[in-house]
Order: sequence, then C-alpha cells, then structure tokens
Amino acid sequence: MEITKDLRLAVLIDADNVPYANVKPMFQEIAKYGTPTFKRIYADWTKPTVSGWKKVLLENAITPIQQYSYSTGKNASDSAMIIDAMDILYSGKVDGFCIVSSDSDFTRLATRLREAGMMVIGIGEKKTLIPFITACDKFIYIEILSAKETTAEETSFDETPLSTKSKKRTKKNNAPLNNIDKELIKLISDSISDLEDENGWAYLGNLGNLLLKKKPDFDSRNYNYPKLLPLIKNLNKFEFDERVSGKGNIKHVYIKLKGVN
Repeated sequence: MEITKDLRLAVLIDADNVPYANVKPMFQEIAKYGTPTFKRIYADWTKPTVSGWKKVLLENAITPIQQYSYSTGKNASDSAMIIDAMDILYSGKVDGFCIVSSDSDFTRLATRLREAGMMVIGIGEKKTLIPFITACDKFIYIEILSAKETTAEETSFDETPLSTKSKKRTKKNNAPLNNIDKELIKLISDSISDLEDENGWAYLGNLGNLLLKKKPDFDSRNYNYPKLLPLIKNLNKFEFDERVSGKGNIKHVYIKLKGVN
C-alpha cells in the first residue's frame, strides 16, 4: 500500500475490544496513511472496564461517544459505530476509514466501506479473526506498536542496566508475531512470479503492494524486520538489483528468484 499524507481518514475506535495503552503509537501509525479528520471512540462510559481510556481522550483529541448497554450480552457500541460510519461515508468528507477493533463483527462494515470506494485500515490484536482482517485493505497488529513503544521508552528513559526481569520483558516484546516459514516464502516467490518481466525481475514497490492485496495483515514488522527489503534479503533465496533513475538519482530495487535467467 502506498503511503500518503493527503487522505482524510475517519478513525473509529471500539473501546471494548482494543487496549488503551498504545494510543500514541497507534496514531503515529495512522499518520503514515493520512490525516485523521474524525476521531471517535465508542463505549458505555459508565462501566469501569473502560476507565483507562478516559485518561488519553483529551490529549489525543478523541471524541467519546456514549452508548448505554441496554441488555446483557449485546454490544450496543458496535451498532452506534456502524451507524456513525455510514453517516460519515455519505457525508463525503473522508477518503478512508480506520477501524480500531479486534471484533470480527465489523467484517460487513469494512466490506461495505470498500464497496463504496473507501480505503479501510484495520487495527487490532493478534487474536482478530481472519474474516475481518481480509475485509480490510491493510490490517495492523497492535502488538507491533506495543513492542515499538516499549522499546522506545526503555531506550529513552532507563539509563541504568536492565535488570534480569526487564531483559525478559524486552525479549518478550521483541519476539516476532509470526515465524518465517514455507508459506511466507511461497507467498513472496509466487508474487514475484506474478510481477516479473521477461528477465524475471520484479519491482520491490509493486511487490509490497501485491503482498498486501493477497494478505492484508502482511507486515515485515510481524517478523521483526522494519522494512520489506531486509526481510527478503534474510531469506537468501532471491537476487537483487539496484537501478538508479535518471531524475534525482533515486534508487529502485528489483528482485528475482535465484537461478532465473
């Protein structure tokens, strides 16, 4: 997915189904894709279970939407969030939506928004079910943002040597969400084959976009690599070629399978 700062995004947060601890890195991530013009969060704010969110609403300019739970076992916030999303869609004031939730009940909403030509970014925990993930253009795991925030805080504020306990916590936070396996290698290899020219080369930028189309939750950070290129280089199954364009000496990276003539 190409990153742009020109898109107007509606950020809708399901307070019942995502943690509040990583709001700052979450909005930093969203800023890569556009500007949040709507920032709303939905919950029954009379419940103590969402009290942690109240501390971060003001500093992040998030508008809380009160939705009482009229019956046990029903999530009224979901309905309010869906109604607001459709109202925003028909207002014509945004180019895309960011749905922050781990609840697969928003699958149909994501599908409907994409049918209307909206870009849809999902943010949720690793436990999020596949239907909601695949209904989005891109899905980002909160655990990636959580690990990044924890590492930054320890680097910036803790000048003393890490204790044994801190080291264990850092190691856990830096553990990859997914392991590199044959399925990943096949996904990359097949995608290169889909894009290759007559000499077997595929442009890295196009490869990244195709990987997202095939697997919306694909992210090199899931495997503990900050970018796609270092991840692919580590696989040691591909050749690389850097080509400098005529304007501005911009380098473009091309990839092909080893052994392809």
